[in-house]
Amino acid sequence: MRRIIVQSAAGPYAVVLGSGVIRRAHAELKRLGPATSMHVVSSPRVWQHVGRAVRRALPRAATRPILFDDREAAKNLRTVEELCRSLVRAGADRGAVIVAVGGGVVGDVAGFAAASYLRGVRLVQVPTTIVGVADSSLGGKTGVNLPEGKNLVGAFYPPRLVLADTDLLRTLPEREFRSGVYEIIKYGIIGDEPLFRFLENNLDSLLARKPAALEYALWRGAAQKGRVVSRDERESGLREILNYGHTFAHALETATKYRHFR
Repeated sequence: MRRIIVQSAAGPYAVVLGSGVIRRAHAELKRLGPATSMHVVSSPRVWQHVGRAVRRALPRAATRPILFDDREAAKNLRTVEELCRSLVRAGADRGAVIVAVGGGVVGDVAGFAAASYLRGVRLVQVPTTIVGVADSSLGGKTGVNLPEGKNLVGAFYPPRLVLADTDLLRTLPEREFRSGVYEIIKYGIIGDEPLFRFLENNLDSLLARKPAALEYALWRGAAQKGRVVSRDERESGLREILNYGHTFAHALETATKYRHFR
């Protein structure tokens, strides 16, 4: 198990990464202080694969998860409204904790809802994709798309905790897995030569999902992201390096209406 500390204006938070981390959820959540209620937010597709593990770790919170479509086309203000209304119906107050279980869309939407609901409730990220573990779950960027473009409405709202269990990545479809690996390669290119050399020499092991190779690559990627956002949380300069390749990619996603690329 590895622990990365990320600095933010709201205070430091931990990224706990490794095999079986979800089983430590109760102990890690106790560090956040008491919660009046806890609400798991996920998607039907993700919940089908990881719901059992999350229920065992968080039996009270996961009894009635709030599920929504996690396709990129559903990453919009209407989905945020539906999520917030679900929280109202569940009786969530300012002492509540939202636990986002899923990939980038779940994390972005649940994060923006957490930032907006009652002007802010605590957020815990449980990423279930490589992109989520190494990138989108840490750094505090949350938001949704408009027809005019990607991530045009949102907030900087860091989580209080990230639980990155590599066991939850086992059921990722091959396309999703490789998409995440490409994001890790980006970190090697922009500022981590040892990671880039590791990927050159161990790419086959990583693509074969060997646990040791996967955990090391994720740790290096997440640590690189953590170092950058700790120095530039609001993207006033240095953090822009994390957008390497994103300008063209986001334009392509928008042009194809989020139906083919993600």
